[in-house]
Amino acid sequence: MKTSILVQNLKCGGCAHTISTKLATIENISNLQVNVEESKVSFDYSNEEDAFKVKETLKNLGYPSIEDSNSFSSKAKSFVSCATGKLSK
Repeated sequence: MKTSILVQNLKCGGCAHTISTKLATIENISNLQVNVEESKVSFDYSNEEDAFKVKETLKNLGYPSIEDSNSFSSKAKSFVSCATGKLSK
């Protein structure tokens, strides 16, 4: 099954790199695409639990879905994730 999650705080290629790297470690997730312009993460998954893992991982990285609150903590986490992504490219 294929789905997309619209996320907050996705601003650049550094963010996209961090998201791609971290989500690639989740089993049963494939065809991962991060679209910075649309703030969208798209992927194929095997079951609902896998999709939930992606959403939780994004939230923990500082990129909550648009349905979730975007706290100061989330914004700070995304800033660190972004910087890490830029440095590890």
